[in-house]
Amino acid sequence: MKTNSVVKQVMWNRLISVVEEQAQALIRTAFSTSVREAGDLSAGVYDAQGRMLAQAVTGTPGHVNAMAASVAHFIRRIGIDNMFEGDVYLTNDPWEGTGHLHDITVVSPSFVNGKLIGFFASTSHVVDIGGRGFGADAASVYEEGLYIPIMKLIDKGEVDQPFVHLLRGNVREPEQVVGDIFALVTCNGIGHKRLVEMMSEFGLSDLQEIAEFILHNSKQATLERIAVACQNRVKNEAVASMTIDGYDTPITLVARLSIEENKVLCDFAGSSNLDKKGINVPLVYTQAYACYALKCAIAPTVPNNAASLAPFEITAPKNCILNALHPAPVALRHVVGQLIPDTVYNALDQLLPKTVPAEGSSTLCNFQVSLRPSPELENKERACHGEVLTFNSGGAGARPTKDGLSATAFPSGVMTMPVEATEHAGPIIIWRKELRPDSGGLGKYRGGLGQYMEVGAMAGHEFDFQAMFDRVEHPARGRQGGGDGAATKIERSNGKVMRGKGKQFVPNGQRVMLAFPGGAGYGDVDKRDTDLIRQDFAKGYISKKAAIDQYGLSLDQVEKIEQALIKGELG
Repeated sequence: MKTNSVVKQVMWNRLISVVEEQAQALIRTAFSTSVREAGDLSAGVYDAQGRMLAQAVTGTPGHVNAMAASVAHFIRRIGIDNMFEGDVYLTNDPWEGTGHLHDITVVSPSFVNGKLIGFFASTSHVVDIGGRGFGADAASVYEEGLYIPIMKLIDKGEVDQPFVHLLRGNVREPEQVVGDIFALVTCNGIGHKRLVEMMSEFGLSDLQEIAEFILHNSKQATLERIAVACQNRVKNEAVASMTIDGYDTPITLVARLSIEENKVLCDFAGSSNLDKKGINVPLVYTQAYACYALKCAIAPTVPNNAASLAPFEITAPKNCILNALHPAPVALRHVVGQLIPDTVYNALDQLLPKTVPAEGSSTLCNFQVSLRPSPELENKERACHGEVLTFNSGGAGARPTKDGLSATAFPSGVMTMPVEATEHAGPIIIWRKELRPDSGGLGKYRGGLGQYMEVGAMAGHEFDFQAMFDRVEHPARGRQGGGDGAATKIERSNGKVMRGKGKQFVPNGQRVMLAFPGGAGYGDVDKRDTDLIRQDFAKGYISKKAAIDQYGLSLDQVEKIEQALIKGELG
C-alpha cells in the first residue's frame, strides 16, 4: 500500500534527525579536537544505489558534498555481491573521497532482515596521516602521507588487525588517528540502529519508496528555484576572476556562469594550471564548494541530497588547479577550494545583483604545530612532544542588507577551536586571541572582523609551524563600492616576517604573531547609518582614528561615546 505524502514527509524529517544523531555521536566519541571542537566532519545516509538521501546539518560542504559522490565509488570497488552484514569500508583516496589524504571516509552497509537497504557514510579530518605532515610542501601526493585505497576495515564483524598495525606504524599520533576511525565506525552504527527503529515504526522493508519521494521532491523544488533565478537574471552569462596568493606565485581562479531554466552551469576554464606544491584541488572538492555556493544563493531552503545537487553542473579542465589529477599534491586543497565560492559569487553578482555577499576571508585560518623539546631544555622529565592542529577564522564578507559576521568560517562552517581545547592537546600556549579592530572592510554594511592570535610553546620547547593561510597579498575585495578587508599578517615575535604557507621553524622562546583577515564591505561607506558607526566604535570594532577619518564621526561625537563608556552608560 502506498504511503501518503504527509507520512513520507515525516519519514524524511526522521531521516534527517537520524543522520544528525549520527554526526553528534561522532563528535562525542572522536579523539581529535578538529572533530570534537570544530565540527570538521560529515554524516549522511544513502539508498542501496548509493544516492545520498539526507545529510547532517553538522558538517562541512567540502566533506558532505564530496562524500555525496564517494559511496558510488565504494559500491563499484567493493561490489554489491561482496558486501555483508557486519562490514565496514574506508578510504582516504583524495579523488574518490573528499579531496586529500587527511580525510578518512568510512562507509557501512545497512542490512535489514538480510537485505541490503542502504549505506551510512561519515568523514572526519585526522590530525596526521604520516608523510610530510599536514602542509603544502610536498611535490606529489606520494609525499603527503599514507594512502588507503577503498578497502574493508571490518569483514563480517572481524577487524583487519594487520591494517590497523600498519596504520599505527605510519602516523605520528596513532591513538588519535585509530580512535577517530573507530569513532566513524561507531557513528555509522548509531545511524543504522536508528534507521532500523524508524523502519520498524513505519512498517518499511526498504528505503525505495521514501528515497524516490525525497529525490523527486528535492529535484522539483531545486528546479523551481532555478527557474525563478533564470527569470530574474539580468543577462545570460557572466565571467569573473579572482587572484589569490598561491604558494610561491599568485593564482588566478576564473568562473564562467550561466543560469538556464533547468540547470546552472559553472565552468572554471581559464584558471591557473597545477601548482608544484600541495594546494591543488581535486574536481570532487571543486564541485562540492561551487555547488554549495550556488545552492546557498539560489535554493538555500531545499535539503541537501543527491537530487538537489544534481542541477548544478560544475566543470574544470583537467590538470588546472581546480581539477588536479593523480599524483598532484593536494594536502591543502581547502586553502584554494574554500575561495571558490567568492569566485562564483563574483560572477553570480553580475547575473543576480544584490543577492550575494562581498568577498570574505573565506579560507580557514588553520595552522598545525609540531612541538618537541629544544636542545637547551634542562629538565628532561618535563619534555613533551605533540601535534596540534587548530581551526580559526577571519571575517566574512558583508551582505547586501547586513554586516559581515566576525571570526566566522564561511563557506566551510566549521567552528573556531577554544583556546583551552587547543592547549590541552600539547605543549602549546595561546597568549592572545581576540577580534582585530578595523579589519572589516568599509561600506554601508561593514565586513566581519578577523582575529589576532599569539602562539608559543611551553618553556624549553621549539616547534615547526605549518602555515595554511591566504589573503596575505590579495585581501577580500568589496562589492558595490564597499572597501577591502584587511590582509593576513604573520611574523615571529622578533619581527621576522613569515610566509603564508609552508613549514617554518620557531625556536625556543619565540612566538608567532598572527593577524587574520577581515571580510570586505558592501556598498558606499557614506551611506552607513551613523548609529551603526557609533555602535562599532563603542564595541571596539573600529578604532578612534577610523571612526573619525574613515567613517566621518566628529571628534566631539567620539569623545561623548568614550565618556559614556567610562561612566558605564553603554554596554
